[in-house]
Amino acid sequence: MTLLEETIAHIQPPDETASAAVARQLETATGEDIGLGALKTLLMKYAAITQTAAPSHPKKCTIICCADHGVAAMKVSAYPPSTTVQMTANYLISRGAVANALSNFADSELVVADLGIAAPTDHLPGLLSRKIAFGTKNCAVGSAMTREQAIRAVETGIELAASAAAEGFCCFLPGEMGIANTTSSACVAATFCGLAPELATGRGTNISDDRLKVKIEVVRQSLRMNQPDPRDGLDVLRKVGGFEIGCITGIILGAAARHAFVVIDGFNTAAAALIAQALTPLAPYYLMASHQAAEPAHLAMLDKLGLTPYMDMKFRLGEATGSSIAVNLLDAAVLARDHLQSEAAPPPFHTEAMPPKTAPVTDKTFDFYLQTFPEPSRTAMEACQLRIDNLAKPIYSLGYLEQIAVELAGILDDDRPPLDLQRALLCFSSGDLSPIQQRLTAAFAQHAGADVTVARLRPGRPLTEAFDFGRAAAEELSFSLPLLAVALTESRFDAPAGTKAKALREALLHGDGTLRYAPEDFLARVPAEYQAETAALLGAIIAGAHNHSLIVLDGEATEIIARYAETLCPAVRPYILHVQPKLLRLDMTVGGGCVACLGLKLIDAALHMLNDMKTFSEARVSVADDGPGAGRQIE
Repeated sequence: MTLLEETIAHIQPPDETASAAVARQLETATGEDIGLGALKTLLMKYAAITQTAAPSHPKKCTIICCADHGVAAMKVSAYPPSTTVQMTANYLISRGAVANALSNFADSELVVADLGIAAPTDHLPGLLSRKIAFGTKNCAVGSAMTREQAIRAVETGIELAASAAAEGFCCFLPGEMGIANTTSSACVAATFCGLAPELATGRGTNISDDRLKVKIEVVRQSLRMNQPDPRDGLDVLRKVGGFEIGCITGIILGAAARHAFVVIDGFNTAAAALIAQALTPLAPYYLMASHQAAEPAHLAMLDKLGLTPYMDMKFRLGEATGSSIAVNLLDAAVLARDHLQSEAAPPPFHTEAMPPKTAPVTDKTFDFYLQTFPEPSRTAMEACQLRIDNLAKPIYSLGYLEQIAVELAGILDDDRPPLDLQRALLCFSSGDLSPIQQRLTAAFAQHAGADVTVARLRPGRPLTEAFDFGRAAAEELSFSLPLLAVALTESRFDAPAGTKAKALREALLHGDGTLRYAPEDFLARVPAEYQAETAALLGAIIAGAHNHSLIVLDGEATEIIARYAETLCPAVRPYILHVQPKLLRLDMTVGGGCVACLGLKLIDAALHMLNDMKTFSEARVSVADDGPGAGRQIE
């Protein structure tokens, strides 16, 4: 029996008993859901895979598999084939690639392996040499590799997973580097998902329209020439795949055989997952789909795998980019479970009580904020964007991470905001937090490194005073903190998670989700029991943004109020970070800042990108010769 056959034989279904036990731990004493949404499903899956009802924080290993593709000769990328070895050097010498930055963010061990770089690599320190050949052959004119080479690529991945598992790693984040690999992956997607080349092929490294037309025809030609058999994963890999794609297939299989968790990234790792699924239908049970990639076929691939993405960050880059961020969600879920199961008393929060009477807010006070709202620094934003465009990656490939960094640069008037920015969570409540809410808020705040202030409102006070209370609370924090998360809690202990959000949705939105009322009228339309908290949150958003803080929103209730704030005061828009559902697809209904704290971690990921990555010139990597990067990127 070969290593591949033996590995497949050892893969068993995950332990649903452990999954069910964890599900019960994430419910109230009466069996009600506590509102963690997809995080609950994620933690249940992790428990089932690792076969434990008390899952611990995963020890993570990022494995970047590097190989060249013969089909690069067809000019299907914005970058020359020499980029593969240059980027491999960047991982190991300059340490300035996105894989370096986000493995730092994810606290993941970074391993780099040469499966088939078309250049000598003996000079690269720390590189795992597993070279099968100096690149694949051109799949547009024949098979990319032999069947023996395909098996060797997969078995190399199995060996890498086995070696890492022996060192205690239980969570794998496979990534890839190989110019033209999205062309191979498009062929894989077309084969397994039954897609026409036009639907399977995307821009990859952000190529021009003309080069995209060439790429589509190359995919068409490769499929017509090779006729890969979707019933045989090795046949697909052999004919149109890549050595790094085969290695990732093996990592998935090797991890599954050892009850380890695999977070797949974007388009190329999904191609590897489809090959793994063709080899054994049990493979997807061990996978987490991190995000929805910008490549057009990615959703069809995930659907074929039976997986749902947890984020939509508009990424068009591999290197374990999305998986390094998404695995942070698993860290948060594990920490939340730990807090819920702890017998220790939940930590106390700093509390601000609304005074018996405050100075009334007049139209003159409100007009002051509207008329003196600062504009973000365009100079800092342009300088920040120029640096991001010249980081060693395809241009505009990091989607919302780039947008977060640029907006923060403008807010702080700093073209390169530093890591570890100070942050706080300001949570408005009309009563005591329930014990479960207190533990969850503490867990997510700990995860995000945020201090928590609970602002307690007094019932029956005028809404102008509630607004002023929120304004003063946010102003005090935002004077010294550039990041301010804001949240509401449920008003009653026994209220199911999402009760307040549902009431605000029904009162303030049309059925299609659009705002129902003019901004100046909406507060009077809020259900009476929620008006004071709404007014206070409105004051906090406007005052915090006015003081140059980035306001990070929590769940649906804060989203609705913030949308009205943006129509009331359009100048506040650049200062607000919408987290769910714009960036995260978690369906979390719990309040208390849990979603907002995950948003704070997205900011941390953006700051790692900005501070840890090196430019093309610093890393000595070739720049784009096609698409929007050509001329904008400087070598």
